Amino acid sequence: MKQIAAALLAGGLFLSFCLPAQANLAEGLAAYRKGDYATAFKEWQPLAAKGNADAQNNMGVLHEKGQGVERNFVESVNWYRRAADQGHAQAQNNVGVMYEKGLGVKPDAKEAASWYARAAQRGNANAQNNLGVLYFGGRGVPQDYAQAMQWYRRAAAQNSTNAMNNIGVLYERGFGVQQNYTEAAQWYRRAAERGQQQAQNNLGVLYEKGLGVPADMAVALNWYRSAADQGHAQAQNNLGVLYGSGRGVPASMAQAYVWFSLAAARGNPDAASNRDAADRRLTPEQREEAQAAVRTWKPKLSEKS
Repeated sequence: MKQIAAALLAGGLFLSFCLPAQANLAEGLAAYRKGDYATAFKEWQPLAAKGNADAQNNMGVLHEKGQGVERNFVESVNWYRRAADQGHAQAQNNVGVMYEKGLGVKPDAKEAASWYARAAQRGNANAQNNLGVLYFGGRGVPQDYAQAMQWYRRAAAQNSTNAMNNIGVLYERGFGVQQNYTEAAQWYRRAAERGQQQAQNNLGVLYEKGLGVPADMAVALNWYRSAADQGHAQAQNNLGVLYGSGRGVPASMAQAYVWFSLAAARGNPDAASNRDAADRRLTPEQREEAQAAVRTWKPKLSEKS
């Protein structure tokens, strides 16, 4: 049931206004936030063509996500790189993400690490966390937990919740530091209280097991639910286990079936077999009601980020 994982935060939209183009950038951002991607494209494209790095980065976002324009990873990389070559830190991070994921370019973890390092040195928190993830896994760089911790801490100091969670992972596992569940719980809590799903799940695990915190199934249940409600697959599976066993909550195979089904749909490796086991214990009426709940379920947005 327990699954603790480092979380990689990919790059996304980032704007800093240059005075001459401030109005167009702002108007594009306002349109973007309203979901009017066509207008955002219209505002940003001329600026990007003239060499504005913020607009070039934003054009990369639109092409990467297929917002206001046909999705095109190659074109996205081209725009990110044009901004990155001007020293735009978020664009440099975004180029790294594309190389790591192999979107529009051949996957190349070493090239991704190089771009993350450029952005990280410029203080970009996403890149600092992402570089730490590569050092954690030894992808594109030698595996080095001390380096991972260094970059995670720099990102966490800028309120990166992914980095806070990842510091917790190092302390929980004792990678590069002395194993310390209490310290792990503190870092998970910092991220979890800000809505980070993986940290919420991980903190739930510690409360369930009584590691670094007093064992408390009610608290574990609440943290699992917070993550599960946002669509976190492992937390959904964990919540299903609690409903199926009646630990910390009244036993309900129907509720267990719902959470296992949602987790299975998101690729959790244990959830499908758990769902099938729960299904065998449902009446036809319970099954129909549970399946309806699965069909109508929608994730909740975190109130904190």
